[in-house]
Order: sequence, then structure tokens, then C-alpha cells
Amino acid sequence: MRHRVAGRKLSRTTQHRELMFRNMLVSLLQHERIKTTLAKGKELRSWADKIITLGKKGSLHARRQAFALLRDEGIVKKLFDEIAPKLKDREGGYTRIYKMGWRHGDGAPLSLVELVTFSSPSEKKSTVKKAKEVLEKVTPKKKGKEEKKEKREEEKEKGKGKPKEKKEKKVKREEKETSKEKPKEKPQKEKNK
Repeated sequence: MRHRVAGRKLSRTTQHRELMFRNMLVSLLQHERIKTTLAKGKELRSWADKIITLGKKGSLHARRQAFALLRDEGIVKKLFDEIAPKLKDREGGYTRIYKMGWRHGDGAPLSLVELVTFSSPSEKKSTVKKAKEVLEKVTPKKKGKEEKKEKREEEKEKGKGKPKEKKEKKVKREEKETSKEKPKEKPQKEKNK
């Protein structure tokens, strides 16, 4: 019986399991969300909570302990400078897990593990689009007479511009045709001489 035995072995050796969770932890801190199986995600929570708690301490010793686990200076810097200050007021529960259905190949339950501070970039884009739409609705529209005058002026300018363009194109075509004919004539003259 497994009474009071913490953690999941996930059918892996100790070394394999630890390295796998180190890599997953680095990816989680780098991208702030990862997709994995439900069992791995639940086990990853404890790893993430421990490393973020080190980040909140902020001491040199904590930084060295974090580097010993993560083995990536950039991620350690991000952990201590960006992620830990955002989570300063929380006592725990730094990650959130969403269930995402089942994997097609083997039917394993999938989950999305993300940091609580994560905000998707697509939300920012959509709010900007919404703001632009609202501004277009709010801005006062021009009076009908002014719009008609502007349209007439634009049509006149377009109408004047088109015949000139057509004439220019015709002139260019004629020049090309004459330039093609001229080289043919020169060899004939040389033959006659």
C-alpha cells in the first residue's frame, strides 16, 4: 500500500522524472503557460510553487538555489524580476490548471497549466480593436452637403487624371513599337550596302 506517499512516479525513473519536471518548469516560467497531461500538470504545481517561493525571498542564496534547479540565467532573472513581484501578495496557488479534453493518440487527459499572472496577448489586441470601433461610432459625422462637395471634387480630379494616364500609356506603347521596328530596319540597310 502507498499510504502517505507523496508525488506521482509517472512510470519513470527518478532521474528522468526530475529532468522532465525541470524542463517543464523552465518552459512554464518562460512562456507562462504550457499544455501537458493532467497528471504531469498536477505534479508540476508543487514544483512551480516551490520555485516561485524562492523567487519571492529575493536573496542571493535563493537566487543560487533557483539557478541550481533551473540551470538558465535568463529564466532565473525573469523569475526574480518579473514573476515573483507580481505574486508578492499571494501566499500560494501560483498556477491554474484547465482541463482540455483528451489526446487523440492515446486518450490521455490533457490540461493547460498557466501562471495566475498570465494575460494573453490576444485580449490586448481585441480591446484595441473594440476601442477603435467605439471611437468611430462616437466621432461626429460630416454634414451631407460637405461630403457631396468633397466627393465631386475627388471625381473631377480622378476624371482629369485618367485621360492623361491613358494618353501616356498610348505614347509609351508607340515608342516601344517603333523601337522594336528600328533595330530590324538597320540590319536590312546594312545588307543593301
